[in-house]
Amino acid sequence: MNFKNFASAIAQIAEEKGLPREIVVETIEQALAAAYKKDYGEKGQVIKAELEPETGEVKFWQIKLVVDKDMIYSEEELEAMKETKAADQEEGDEEKGKIRFHPEKHIMVEDAEKINSEIKPGEELILPLEPHQDYGRIAAQTAKQVIMQRIREAEKKMVFEEFKSKEEQIISGVVQRIEGRNILLNIGKTLGVLTREEQVPGEFYRPGQRLKLYVLRVEETPKGPKIFLSRAYPKLVSRLFELEVPEIASGSVEIKSIAREAGSRTKIAVFSKEESIDPIGAAVGQRGTRVQVIINELGGEKIDIVEYSDDPKEYLANALSPAKVVEIKILPKNKALAIVPEDQLSLAIGKDGQNVRLAAKLTGWKIDVRSPSDERKIDVDEEDDEKEPKSAEGAEVMKEEEDKKSEKIAEDVKEEEGKEEKDEGKEGEEEKKTKRQKRLKKQTKNN
Repeated sequence: MNFKNFASAIAQIAEEKGLPREIVVETIEQALAAAYKKDYGEKGQVIKAELEPETGEVKFWQIKLVVDKDMIYSEEELEAMKETKAADQEEGDEEKGKIRFHPEKHIMVEDAEKINSEIKPGEELILPLEPHQDYGRIAAQTAKQVIMQRIREAEKKMVFEEFKSKEEQIISGVVQRIEGRNILLNIGKTLGVLTREEQVPGEFYRPGQRLKLYVLRVEETPKGPKIFLSRAYPKLVSRLFELEVPEIASGSVEIKSIAREAGSRTKIAVFSKEESIDPIGAAVGQRGTRVQVIINELGGEKIDIVEYSDDPKEYLANALSPAKVVEIKILPKNKALAIVPEDQLSLAIGKDGQNVRLAAKLTGWKIDVRSPSDERKIDVDEEDDEKEPKSAEGAEVMKEEEDKKSEKIAEDVKEEEGKEEKDEGKEGEEEKKTKRQKRLKKQTKNN
């Protein structure tokens, strides 16, 4: 094996795999140690190699753990373990931290002190080994397998760490293939998955299509990192605004809240930390250029940009934009009543209630939209509700009062009839009956 040629390939491997040079060197050193052990080592040995990339020189060492009698099993304990084979005893021994002594892995402290007088139990003793240049086919194959395995592991770790740092950020990806309901996208060093739940309803994907995606989460699996992407997550919109609006990226304008129904409509509340900056104007851009880029990226999804306010009434009125609000009434239990003109009612509610629903999500308030006439009806109903009995006892009292009123009305009607019979004795029965009904209605109304 030509170490000089082997070392010269380090730069090429690092470039091809996109790995740091140090990781590649470490991988090769592990492979050389495995090859040395295969041809010249003993079973159980721990061998370490060090490669000097510039010269190709390789040094080998054997590593032994220094132990004392308290750290290892005695012969009696080993015999007892062989006889009992008890699981609970083995667990107890492991808790004590004891190990089985192996001459190739361990060295007694007495012997280690002869080599290094300052060494203590628990430390590692490094013993230099004679270097070798010639290795057999099996050793070379072992080295190759170690290199391939270590590089794959290093690649997976690098990819995981890279995309873990990009969680909750936007990345660009190209649709590579469609598997069932999932879309697989090429996002650089690996593939990301766009599940059905994170796709935008009505949005179609085709191979080769380039998209901006939100990195939802990154999970580490035995097969490598798995990156979950999203096109429907609300923060995708806010991240797109950060890319297109410098004021938002710098922090001068802040996105306070966002409510989204993917593929249809989004409401976003913005707030300016500087009086000289108009938050809505900054987000919209000159002639709407900034927001139009985002709308195009989202496939024509409508975006309402409203100004945030610490005043709940003002904020709620802004959230119901584009509808004009006459008045906002704050009700208990985080509820609000929005009064809008008759011609603005359908606009405030929106198609299938979408506008008021998004406004409620944006503000965190339960919003009831009414016209002025509906508000008066509500007031009348509330007055009637106050007259309703609050308990069974109240219902009995009200019934008695109603009965008394009915009796009084009947007495008044009879008295009136007696007077009229004296003055109008000649009137027909039909006229008396009609007048009686009129008097009854009039008396009932007065009472």
